[in-house]
Amino acid sequence: MSRFRPINRETDYLLPPSVQDWLPESHLARYVVEVVEGLDLSRLERAYAGRGSVAYHPAMLLSLLIYGYATGAYSSRKIERASYDSLAFRFIACDQHPDHDTLASFRRRHGEQFAATFVQVLQIARENQISRFGTVSLDGTKIHANASRHSALSYGHAEKIEAQLKAEVQEMLDLAEAADQSDLPDGVSLPDEIKRREDRLTAIAEAKAKIEARARERFEREQAEYQAKLAAREAKAKASGKKPGGKPPKPPQAGPHAHEQINLTDEDSRIMKVTGGGFEQCYNAQAVVDSESMLVMAPHVTQAGNDKEQVAPMLAKLQALPAGLNQPGQILGDTGYFSENNVEICHAARIEPLLAVGRDAHHPHWRERFEEPTALAEPASQVEQMKHRLKTKAGRATYALRKQTVEPVFGIIKSVMGFRQFLLRGLANVQTEWTLVCLAWNLKRMAALRPQSVQHV
Repeated sequence: MSRFRPINRETDYLLPPSVQDWLPESHLARYVVEVVEGLDLSRLERAYAGRGSVAYHPAMLLSLLIYGYATGAYSSRKIERASYDSLAFRFIACDQHPDHDTLASFRRRHGEQFAATFVQVLQIARENQISRFGTVSLDGTKIHANASRHSALSYGHAEKIEAQLKAEVQEMLDLAEAADQSDLPDGVSLPDEIKRREDRLTAIAEAKAKIEARARERFEREQAEYQAKLAAREAKAKASGKKPGGKPPKPPQAGPHAHEQINLTDEDSRIMKVTGGGFEQCYNAQAVVDSESMLVMAPHVTQAGNDKEQVAPMLAKLQALPAGLNQPGQILGDTGYFSENNVEICHAARIEPLLAVGRDAHHPHWRERFEEPTALAEPASQVEQMKHRLKTKAGRATYALRKQTVEPVFGIIKSVMGFRQFLLRGLANVQTEWTLVCLAWNLKRMAALRPQSVQHV
């Protein structure tokens, strides 16, 4: 009697005859299909004109993309191959095989509808009482753009190359007009060489024009900030009757700086400092995460490497959500989000901010964990009240939720789901892709938060 199971590849049925029997009841693919097919996708359906060949249903394509992002298959070509190789993808696709062009076009066209779908999924989480959405955490993470930092061109370097290319073009034009071209190397075609350099000059001129346009926008913004600082300084001097201390603000400089860059592959991406040191071509992906369920409530992508200016737009995204989701009681953020203006913005939105004002010591004295701060003297500004709150035991306990809320979400997205670089290019397309990533995370998390009786039927 053989000690091994027989190998027989001539079996008539390698899979059960029904697609419903291919996966266990608790499988993530089943949950994704169940949720997506229960959504209102009428806006997506209306986007199809009804001409040409019969289209794949948007619910099936959306489920394929969400499950792909949840399991690390982001490329439309990988998803197409998985529709043949993976039981889960075959289940979602009903044993059909949408080609990669169909998947890529669907992802590229329907970013606005994906955002609406994202909100519907949050409403399902609220209706299923997965969370009360009372305390949220805000953080950002740098995600590599689909472009190399070596493809970036600075304004100063562009001017140097431009001068060199113009000199070379003029030299070649002089050679072309000369009667004696004996010193010309063999195999050199002057018209081809001149055209190649003129094409590069055209590309450099376009890049310089875009950098100059950015510089104008930056100057207008900095000029407005400069005038506001001057007005505040003058108002303070009038109120106190004394000359304000400190150096007066420096006026901004017009025109592009030599170090200002544009990436020739993805001009919307920016060089940003990344964790661990160094600089890479990135986008700054922001997320507001619910502290109770770890669901992402508001995804956003910005070109700014600094987080300080992201409080207002993220609060606006929160307040645009439907009732029950749009008014958390508290928002937690690290020191990168702290400023007096941001504290005031949070209070204006009727949300209590707990934004760290500095880094805590790694090894504080053990008594500090059990001590309460002295009472706050009245009157106290909103910033002073927040600082006092952060020193209380209740405030420290609440702020501690931040590290176990938003940072694990980013860690799982990058290390478990494997999303470390955008596939798409351009800010609008990258925003669509980050929404899909966060949508995939939310469904993955909601599947894990299902009642145990549902998961193990």
